[in-house]
Amino acid sequence: MTRQVVLDASALLAVVFDEAGSERVIPRLAVASISAVNYSEVLAKQVQRGADLTLVVEGLRALNLETISWDTDLAELSVDLSPLGWTHGLSFGDRACLATARRLRRTVLTAERAWRKLPRLGIDIQFIR
Repeated sequence: MTRQVVLDASALLAVVFDEAGSERVIPRLAVASISAVNYSEVLAKQVQRGADLTLVVEGLRALNLETISWDTDLAELSVDLSPLGWTHGLSFGDRACLATARRLRRTVLTAERAWRKLPRLGIDIQFIR
């Protein structure tokens, strides 16, 4: 199965916590990837809310998402996104997601409304709500 989308942590968290927009993500889970950075964010948010890490990992692995390792190439590819952290409030995780989607030439699914104000990045960004 060909992977088509990259999930931002906010998109996967919408599914995990059954939030608005999850109905736009669930049908695409079978063709989704996620950066290891964003995967870590999803794990941390669930543990922060009291979930057991072992159960969280099992649950996420059951989704069969392709996890993209954060490597030197992605680190270098993301550098030009750093100013967006200062001007648009993008976190490191946000920039990791965008860099991953750009490298893989895939659409991003996100719930981050602030991304609507981003300049054109040559990345297809779809908002789940």
